[in-house]
Amino acid sequence: MFLEQFTKENGQQGWIEVICGSMFSGKTEELIRRLRRAAFAKQSILLFKPIIDDRYATEAVVSHQGQSWEAKRVASSLEILELWSGEQIVAIDEAQFFDTQIIQVCTDLANKGVRVIVAGLDMDFKGLPFGPMPQLMSIAEYVSKVHAICVHCGKLAQFSHRTVAQTEQVLVGAVEKYQPLCRSCYQKASS
Repeated sequence: MFLEQFTKENGQQGWIEVICGSMFSGKTEELIRRLRRAAFAKQSILLFKPIIDDRYATEAVVSHQGQSWEAKRVASSLEILELWSGEQIVAIDEAQFFDTQIIQVCTDLANKGVRVIVAGLDMDFKGLPFGPMPQLMSIAEYVSKVHAICVHCGKLAQFSHRTVAQTEQVLVGAVEKYQPLCRSCYQKASS
């Protein structure tokens, strides 16, 4: 697991944490869990989500299980830097939907001493790396991959199988459009 520590002589030490996995794997729940722990320690927090994600609530990040946290919606990753006003923790949900500048935004914040927590899909519905997530995972100090349970066989699932005919890469949805599958069930469903 990752360390949650601060150096005494230099103030807060920044770093990047990435929580990744398939749909229904608990990424947002894990993000909110980390924020609750930080809030209990009276650390200042700022949470962002992409403007495209309007599921469940517009001004909050909400997990599929109903856990929520107030969030700011932004159209581009550069808005994160514009809205940051010195908070110790900057969290970003659904990072796969952001432009590639999110990588530099996270790096800049970490270099300024911010704990940056990023959650997002590591693969799209075709099983390919999704948006800036591979680069974010490569520059992060800590990466946590979480798994769903395959709805067909009960094994660990790492694929987000799309159940509707739309083929564009970005299609925001939940159980009405996606289901988590293990590799074997995903291969069967995709053939």
